[in-house]
Amino acid sequence: MEIGVDSFAAVDIEKGPTSAVERVNAIEQLIKRIVFADNVGIDFFGIGEHHREEFLDSAPHMILAASASRTKRIRLGSAVAVLSAADPVRLFQNYSTLDLISSGRAEMVVGRGSFSESFPLFGFQFDDYDAIFKEKLELLLQIRQQETVSWTGNFRPPLINQRITPRPFQNKIPIWLGVGGSPPSFVRAGSLGLPLMIAIIGGETHRFKPLVDLYREAGDKAGFKPEELKVGIHSLGYLAETKEKAIKEYYPGYAYNFTRIGKERGWPPVTFERFAAQNTKTGALMVGEAEEVAEKIIGYSNALGGIDRLTFQLDNANLTHQQLKETIQIIAENLKPLVNKS
Repeated sequence: MEIGVDSFAAVDIEKGPTSAVERVNAIEQLIKRIVFADNVGIDFFGIGEHHREEFLDSAPHMILAASASRTKRIRLGSAVAVLSAADPVRLFQNYSTLDLISSGRAEMVVGRGSFSESFPLFGFQFDDYDAIFKEKLELLLQIRQQETVSWTGNFRPPLINQRITPRPFQNKIPIWLGVGGSPPSFVRAGSLGLPLMIAIIGGETHRFKPLVDLYREAGDKAGFKPEELKVGIHSLGYLAETKEKAIKEYYPGYAYNFTRIGKERGWPPVTFERFAAQNTKTGALMVGEAEEVAEKIIGYSNALGGIDRLTFQLDNANLTHQQLKETIQIIAENLKPLVNKS
């Protein structure tokens, strides 16, 4: 199993808006963590895409490109790119260029995103949510497949015999489909033979088994081999030397951030009891020490019929650069060997 880290380039806005210097430092420290992750043996580093003041990841390919020039082995990709609000041509060009900079280490996880602010920002109607995504995914896959494209749709000007360049270093840039809990999304990924990245940030992971089965059944029906139908999980987590230390450092920032976001979405405030319920053996959160979290990941994999990649989204709790580096090191040096030994 590949073990990765995801980041939203988060900054702490609890005390008010950040200064330019703080934003510069946050990006530089993030790139340093990506370099550190490469050095200690993390398999993949993903950058999300948001258009909010607490996240500096509105142009993830730029952060990834800067990191590609300083790393040698780690795979780099979006987590996720909001395809519904993007131009598939430009998105492909951005990640194809990243693939050239990194000598073939670029990937894309594309999805519809969990926040809605990109729709009005880029002039799209939220009512067209699914139709836009379906159309743009079709175009993105066509561009990946062939250099010269003719295409007509409803949400973008047509392409008539257009050559899309540059082409990537890899024959095909891996494109994963990022999903939440919608059954049609799982079927879509399977029917297209795309690797599946499931965002599990709440509830019990084993409850996703029927959806993963749908994905594999759709892929088999479409003629794809089992090894082509990869399954990944994006989880919230934080590791320390002991579970008590991990919870003590992680919970306050987690509670603040998810209570604030919850106000926008009508969620109740985060309580420690609810947090603890999510951090059990079957819960979605992965906060603890390496051995316990490794056991949990192995249990997830068994429950879902096999996992090919798991990524930790770490910077959601106002943790320091040093704390994030330390947990990356624990993930790479302590947790990863335990998971892959099983």
